[in-house]
Amino acid sequence: MVFTALGAAAPAHAAGYRYWSFWESGGSGDTWTYATQGPATARPADGDVHGYRFAVSTDSQDADRPRRAPDFAAVCADTPAKDGTKRVAVVLDFGTPSDAPDGETPPAQRTACARVRPDATGAEALAAVAAPLRYNSQALLCAIAGYPEKGCGEQAEEKRTAEPQPSEPPNQATARAGSGTDEGGGPSLGLLGGAAAVLALGAAALVQVARRRGNR
Repeated sequence: MVFTALGAAAPAHAAGYRYWSFWESGGSGDTWTYATQGPATARPADGDVHGYRFAVSTDSQDADRPRRAPDFAAVCADTPAKDGTKRVAVVLDFGTPSDAPDGETPPAQRTACARVRPDATGAEALAAVAAPLRYNSQALLCAIAGYPEKGCGEQAEEKRTAEPQPSEPPNQATARAGSGTDEGGGPSLGLLGGAAAVLALGAAALVQVARRRGNR
């Protein structure tokens, strides 16, 4: 992967993997940060923004950011604060047709304001506004709001072009290191770091279902 001086990626000629990546922001409306933990362990504060982007990436450094700015005020403008809850803005970017699995068309980008209990995780905020979610047997998040209908982190055909990306902060560079593939032929450690950001969502969803059943 070759990067220009402005931080834009030159055309990539290596096969990538098709998956949902997870991003965070304090809600200032200007920058996304690639998450270093999964939404099942992340506990956003009132006013935070979580972003999810579906795309083909060769590694975590190549991952495309959500194309909508993380603007909490805009997303949650019609959701007033309420005692005993917190609000988390959720940005869903279903990607471009070139990143979509064969035979599928990505839905339009959308946002939602999740109002959840104060100790809720990012996974619970996502589940509150983006059902149905789909997971594989390893609890890897495969689909948000039913997209895509099939597949989960599979290797995709060559990604011809990559979207221009803002220069990433220096403290993100080492966390995103990755060569593209591991010796075993699967996703690189860098890519797995991105996929791991959503890996534990399934377990959180199962816990939520168990809680609901226990309260009946």
